[in-house]
Amino acid sequence: MGAVRDVLDDGLGGLEHNFLTGRVEDLVKWSRSRSSWAATFGLACCAIEMMASGTAHYDLARFGMEVFRASPRQADIMIVAGRVSQKMAPVLRQVYDQMMEPKWVISMGVCASSGGMFNNYAIV
Repeated sequence: MGAVRDVLDDGLGGLEHNFLTGRVEDLVKWSRSRSSWAATFGLACCAIEMMASGTAHYDLARFGMEVFRASPRQADIMIVAGRVSQKMAPVLRQVYDQMMEPKWVISMGVCASSGGMFNNYAIV
C-alpha cells in the first residue's frame, strides 16, 4: 500500500479503484523519481571499478540502476570516473548538456574529485 500512497500523494488519483486518472506529466515525474539511469564517463582505472559495480556481486539493481546507459539523452546521472584533463573538459560538458533534466553528476574516486596523484596544470 506504500507505493499506492506515494502515487496518490504525487497528484494521481483513482488507483485504489484499479484505474488511474491524472496528467501524463505527473506520471512521468513519479516514475522518474523512482528510478535512476546512469551514464558512465570512464577516463581511467576507476572505470574498471565502475564496471565491476554493475555486476551481481554489488547488486546495483536494489537501487534501480542496474543498467548503465550509453546515451546521455537516456540518463539523469553521470558518473565521472577518472581524472579530467583540460582537453577532456569540453567533451564532458557537452555530454552533460545532452542529459535530460533533472540531472546529477557523481565524481567517483580521488582522481575525479581532486586530481589525485595526477594533480597538475593539465587536470581540471
